[in-house]
Amino acid sequence: MPNIENTIDRIQELIESNAEQQLCDELNSYHSADLADIFQQLKPEERLKCITKVDEEKAADVIEYLPPQLQVEILGDIDEGLASRLISKLPHDEAADVLGDMEEDESQIYLDKLPQKFSSEIRELLTYNEDTAGGIMTPLVLTVFDNMSVKDALDTIRIKAEKENMELYYVYVVDKHNHLVGVVSLRNLLTTPVHLNISDIMSKDLVKIHVDDYQGHIADIFMKYQFNALPVVDLYDHLKGIVTWDDVQDIVEEETTDEIFTSSGIVTDLGDDDDDILTGSLAHSIKARIPWLFITLIGEFIAVTITNKYDKTFTALPVIAAFMPLLAGLGGNIGTQSITLMVRGMSTGQITLNEGWHQIMRETITGLSIGAIFGILVTLVTWGWQHNLELGVIVGIAMSLNMTIATVIGTCTPLVLKKLKIDPAVASGPVIATTIDVVGLALYLTLVTWYLIKL
Repeated sequence: MPNIENTIDRIQELIESNAEQQLCDELNSYHSADLADIFQQLKPEERLKCITKVDEEKAADVIEYLPPQLQVEILGDIDEGLASRLISKLPHDEAADVLGDMEEDESQIYLDKLPQKFSSEIRELLTYNEDTAGGIMTPLVLTVFDNMSVKDALDTIRIKAEKENMELYYVYVVDKHNHLVGVVSLRNLLTTPVHLNISDIMSKDLVKIHVDDYQGHIADIFMKYQFNALPVVDLYDHLKGIVTWDDVQDIVEEETTDEIFTSSGIVTDLGDDDDDILTGSLAHSIKARIPWLFITLIGEFIAVTITNKYDKTFTALPVIAAFMPLLAGLGGNIGTQSITLMVRGMSTGQITLNEGWHQIMRETITGLSIGAIFGILVTLVTWGWQHNLELGVIVGIAMSLNMTIATVIGTCTPLVLKKLKIDPAVASGPVIATTIDVVGLALYLTLVTWYLIKL
């Protein structure tokens, strides 16, 4: 696609000049993903004009590429009949997500207008928590019976694939009660003698997920086994659907975003899924950012109280104030490094709670080593600057101890939170920065005060 700014200008010119056919040809010449990018840059009235000029199949694809808020907005602006047709062309899991993002009465209107079979399948998907396998799976699964011959199975697959738009990743084998009993690859079906039974060639070594399994667990299973799709079963081992790799890609992206936000002190779980932090309402953005800032405020007031307690020390040796940003900055940075390594290691499975002590010892030694290097540097610089070796040593020792303690805090905090079943990512940013400020400041001022007393 050409430069998107030029493309948008071209489309807006066609809209303004009422060149209906040219607009239609222009829009339909782009890939659906490119159209989704274009739609996000257009004004609401321009999007409404454009969506009606795109072929319905392509328009449904465009809807699938758009962010949730925009999906709901566009479908709410267009004719109900057209909106219903577009929803019916979406994959089941995507249609369920779109309807789940709407107001209940609005989604009910569309469910009543959808084809009966499609509507009933979507209604079942909507009964599951959207963050579970049941909420993200598609119920369209390619299945054959275990007592079929390979020839019968191939005939069944041709008929099903022609009737419904199914994902052709694997063929799942079920018994007459729809219990999942095995899986067959398409390669095996095509290369096996047609007279053999499916039960003879299927693999019984199944990796499956439960309808109530949460996103994080699902992503871990996919990352571990590298499958393109996984079957979803209920408590009684009935096959309910499949989760595909593209669903998991969305999960990983969503969880990574949540982790980044959480580590920055932004609350992502406010029970308001319809409202995005970046593009949603101002009130939602404020609510997402205030809680950890308030906790930071309390922590910094503690730091202010500690500083005020040592007012005589500042009066006796004012230059010590110049080193406070230095200690806070380096202590905060090395603590953040440690906590980032721990959170990432725990999320990828490289670090477990059983290995906690080993990691604490490793990071402590790392902190001591780095702290010693920077402590010596600070000592030499301070000595050269202030011509006071003793002050340089005090500041250097404070720097070394502060960086070591920051490393230990940054390592231990995620492990403790994980043990308490709290997301370790919440320890990043605000917690570590505030804790390091308070501990580092108290340590530094105590050492300087002790130094003054010894004079």
